[in-house]
Amino acid sequence: MSYDNNNIFAKILRGEIPCKKIYEDNYVLSFHDINPQKKIHALVIPKGKYVDLDDFSQKASPEEMVGLLKGINLVAKKLSISVDTGKGYRALTNISEHGGQEVPHLHFHLFGGEKIGKMVE
Repeated sequence: MSYDNNNIFAKILRGEIPCKKIYEDNYVLSFHDINPQKKIHALVIPKGKYVDLDDFSQKASPEEMVGLLKGINLVAKKLSISVDTGKGYRALTNISEHGGQEVPHLHFHLFGGEKIGKMVE
């Protein structure tokens, strides 16, 4: 899967499509999922053009890597689902076809606010 500059997350990053923003800094943008699967369902995306976690791990700078991980933690705290402020959460990213990836831009789903259940059924 190659990066598509017209994917929905690229359009959100460019401001062409609105989002319900949770957090933004130099490295990430986080917003509420438009089709939530759990009580709390947020997305955290890097601002760089990375298809998936494999692409990111090979091409991102150390600052971008740290920025993404810290961004996920900051969002979890803002949503009161981190272990510091809540009862925990699940962070999930899908990679390519067999992983169920639909949008060719790296993104993490954060699920929380309730017991999430089994990892895979």
